Amino acid sequence: MVGKLAPAVGDGVAGTKTAEVAAGARVAPVAGGGGAARLPLLDVLRGVAILGTLMTNVWIFAAPGAEAGVLKGGAAMSVSDSSWSGLAEGAFRFLADGKFLSMLTMLFGVGLAIQFRSAAKRGRTWPGRYKWRALFLFVEGTVHFVLVFAWDVLMGYAVVALLVAWQLTRTARTQRVLMAVAGGVHVVVLALLTAAALGRSSNGSGGASAEAVALYAEGSYPEQIAFRLHNAVGLRIEPVVSFALLVFLFHLGVRLFRAGAFAADANGRRIRRRMCVWGLGIGLPLNVLTAVAGSDFYLLGRYGAAPVVAIGYVGLIGLIVDRVRRPGPLTAGLVAIGRTALSCYVLQNVLCMLACYGIGLGLAARWADHGPWWVMGLWAVVCVVLFTGARLWLRHFEHGPLETVQKRLLRS
Repeated sequence: MVGKLAPAVGDGVAGTKTAEVAAGARVAPVAGGGGAARLPLLDVLRGVAILGTLMTNVWIFAAPGAEAGVLKGGAAMSVSDSSWSGLAEGAFRFLADGKFLSMLTMLFGVGLAIQFRSAAKRGRTWPGRYKWRALFLFVEGTVHFVLVFAWDVLMGYAVVALLVAWQLTRTARTQRVLMAVAGGVHVVVLALLTAAALGRSSNGSGGASAEAVALYAEGSYPEQIAFRLHNAVGLRIEPVVSFALLVFLFHLGVRLFRAGAFAADANGRRIRRRMCVWGLGIGLPLNVLTAVAGSDFYLLGRYGAAPVVAIGYVGLIGLIVDRVRRPGPLTAGLVAIGRTALSCYVLQNVLCMLACYGIGLGLAARWADHGPWWVMGLWAVVCVVLFTGARLWLRHFEHGPLETVQKRLLRS
């Protein structure tokens, strides 16, 4: 079936051109072909998103039962502890939970839009070679899930990327409808899950089982791998439950990129200002309400309010970057992590696994009674490692390790 679509607008380049394409057919070249300049803001945002997702995941690694504890509600935040340590942990987790994951999802949508625009400029088929990029991401995510971290996001991103890549061959109006439908489906799913949480009786033994706690504190690495494989259905439930949200956020990233939201011009700054005001103005109060309402509203906060806050975060970070006249070490480090985002995402989870589980330093069991400070300290240490490692790596290589493997495999 042949449809019409408007190719993505470049970095601050005005105008669009409609091309007749079919799914898998050749995309008509866009005026002004050639390589586009890299947008520094996108690298900064990717770097922040990678470190931000760790702000949530580090608590999974450090909790008794680790990955298994999430299935028993171990990921939910508690705001009942009024001690200094409780307040610090609550603020730390509140600032991160769901926000940076949503930001990372939007940025994957931006990356998809960039790939689509590149194919259009060169008159290449679409999805064309992008299918192999998505396949690599799925395989890498599967390996990551089995060997490192049960709550991997890459597998879900790969599936959604293939779907949205096909949807980008539809007309602009159809894409808007598909985005709206995805958002509506997500709202319905979220409402049903929240209603179910409110309706169930609280009989309560939350937290991981003794067997799960012992597995991550004392079990062998092959036993942990076997646990992930045996419980793969339950451990892969998040991308299933949030599938419609992922589709919506991918489309949102595409639309923001095409609107010029990341460009260093007046239009980009205006869009970022609006994102900051509306995203934080609406999202933060909603997120506070869901947090104080209790664990029954946890899903509503993580998958409902948090994505709105993420829009505000993108706008806020953009406004801060706009005011930076002379980028310093912090900006350079974030850019380096952003350019090696896939490698850094995997590395940070490997480091936390080795630090927290019994197969490594076993800090989760040894420091279980030391409060949240060591967990936040671990996050800070891993951030420093990523800052330093990414910058040193890029002094000698153009891309990160996994990014290099991906490029070489797709080139062959």
